[in-house]
Amino acid sequence: MSSRLMNVSGRETTVRHFILMGFPSSPEMQLLYFGLFSTAYTLTLMGNTAIACAVWWDRRLHTPMYILLGNFSLLEICYVTTTIPNLLVNFLSMSKCISFVSCFAQFYFFFSFGCDEGFFLCIMAFDRYLAIYHPLHYPRIMTRQLYTGLIIFGWSCGFILFLTPVVLISQLPYCGPNIINHFLCDPVSLMMLSCSEDTTTQFIYSSFNAIFMIGTFLFILCSYALVILAVLRMPSAASKRKAFSTCASHLLVVILFFGSVMAMYVSPGSGHPVEVQKIVTLFYSVITPLCNPLIYSLRNKEMKAALRKVFGTEIPVHKT
Repeated sequence: MSSRLMNVSGRETTVRHFILMGFPSSPEMQLLYFGLFSTAYTLTLMGNTAIACAVWWDRRLHTPMYILLGNFSLLEICYVTTTIPNLLVNFLSMSKCISFVSCFAQFYFFFSFGCDEGFFLCIMAFDRYLAIYHPLHYPRIMTRQLYTGLIIFGWSCGFILFLTPVVLISQLPYCGPNIINHFLCDPVSLMMLSCSEDTTTQFIYSSFNAIFMIGTFLFILCSYALVILAVLRMPSAASKRKAFSTCASHLLVVILFFGSVMAMYVSPGSGHPVEVQKIVTLFYSVITPLCNPLIYSLRNKEMKAALRKVFGTEIPVHKT
């Protein structure tokens, strides 16, 4: 029986699976990495789940800003779950194999959720713009129907948009080698493994990334530029501090996420060193989701109060 498999396009490919090299090292170091990434994954799940539960259970947080934040936290959980569990398995495995279908499934879900994060950051920036630049009209504009529609848009858009790159790259012929020097199924690495160099697919993929990332990033910057102008016009110093505190946490998350992603994927043909690729990818796929719960909760009194309530550490105050 022929060893060839059919890919999405119907072309033949000899590759049944890929090998994810991850972080090559001694068995002892692999165990150390397993412990570190297990801890990071657990803390990420705990932190983002706590925020989502706080938003769900505390009626004081049933406002558009916190509902969007709760959805963003759920999105972060999905985002890290597409890669870290498989990475943990590979730390304990000798083969480090991933099937052809599983590899492209990981590629699709990881980058779809990543794309959704970009859209959610845009939606959250738009919400802050409306709340601060148009405070009197905000309740009338940001209705339940509007923010529900924006949430549905944020969750679904990445899955729709990333169908095209996944299908195009999966149609490339793969006849060996099948070793990916990365810890996830990265599209640039997959295109490099193709038997033939398809410049059209590379151009479409690069253009798609550039338009999406630069477009969303500029939208966010413009939104916050208008927010800062509105804050500077506020007569009250206390109002300025509160507005700047809220916007600062949002902007920090934007910089952490978009800074590393744009460095990697706007110009995939620029040839980043492999180790640099891994570190940058590690930053936006593991470190950023781990830090986001801290960024959003440390300087937010309402969120800290809700989290204390969730964990049962809220001290009751008895009025006399």
